[in-house]
Amino acid sequence: MTLFERHFEGDPDRPAIGLHCMMGSSNLFAPLMERLDGMIDLQAFDFPGHGRSPDWQAQDDTDLHTFVTRHAARMIRHPVDLIGHSFGATVALRIAVGVPEAVRSLTLVEPVLFAAAPEASSKAEHDRLAPFQKSGDWDGMLRRFLGDWGSTAGLPTEGPHAEKLRTQMKMVMDTNAFLMADCAEILRENGLERIDAPVMLIAGEHSPKVVHEIAEALAARLPDVGRAVIPGAGHMLPLTHADQFADLTRMNLDRA
Repeated sequence: MTLFERHFEGDPDRPAIGLHCMMGSSNLFAPLMERLDGMIDLQAFDFPGHGRSPDWQAQDDTDLHTFVTRHAARMIRHPVDLIGHSFGATVALRIAVGVPEAVRSLTLVEPVLFAAAPEASSKAEHDRLAPFQKSGDWDGMLRRFLGDWGSTAGLPTEGPHAEKLRTQMKMVMDTNAFLMADCAEILRENGLERIDAPVMLIAGEHSPKVVHEIAEALAARLPDVGRAVIPGAGHMLPLTHADQFADLTRMNLDRA
């Protein structure tokens, strides 16, 4: 499968990879790169079923998280700065646990690794959406999901875009199950502890409680970690609070 890739040019000696959220695209990193003034040379790509990439075709031997992780890993030629948001942040973390020497720094916005949260919080996340899935009410699920994590403003109910959102919502449910079970074993013993690159965990003040619990659990195990909460921000802070996001990203890049 050929995925759409986007290149934000910058310092060729400072390669970076950007990994976007579910229901997002590689364009998420445009505001950030406008503010970093060429500090890094960033490659990003649209995940299957997102942006300009082709639809995701379910495979018997490869789940979406593994597919995206492998695609990103193949892009690494030298130690890189990984910048990830939500689902993309869990992919970045998986790469860093698997090949810590390939990572120069990790800037992670609200990694949704639900397995790291208290069991009650992970279960609550599942229970919020399960009734919609059981009844086949994908539009209702979209309104609930985007209300929790993004925005329901202008949510279409008819046409190709509405159908794409429903398909993406089904992908979200599959990946949520994957992340709640930690199928990639990101939290395995002595995994996070081997990451010696500087890590910055960023969250929005008004984001769901579970992301703050996940950040706390991850920070307790990472050797070199900083945490930041952006006042007034929610889950989509790379777009809504781009200045603050850029400042924190620059700070972490400087630490590497």
